[in-house]
Amino acid sequence: MQQETTITKTSAAAFNQANFNSLPETGFCKLWQIVGDKKKNIPAVLPVSRSTFLSRVKDGTYPQPVKLGGEGSRSVAWRVSDIRELLAKLGA
Repeated sequence: MQQETTITKTSAAAFNQANFNSLPETGFCKLWQIVGDKKKNIPAVLPVSRSTFLSRVKDGTYPQPVKLGGEGSRSVAWRVSDIRELLAKLGA
């Protein structure tokens, strides 16, 4: 049982490291860049579903988005630095 846990943690760490490097150095990223898009064949940086990611944002586990555009705009994105920090925390 302990060996399976070690394999899972190692696989998750390898996944995070490979996708960690696919993020831009600075700036913002949209939700589809974080959780991927199967229809457009875009791999996920964080292997969770869209709804799971958004519920964890809502409960404060994941970082809050930044509103883009003026007042009343519904467009949001996440700071790349926040996502990189989250991945580092989850990989540890």
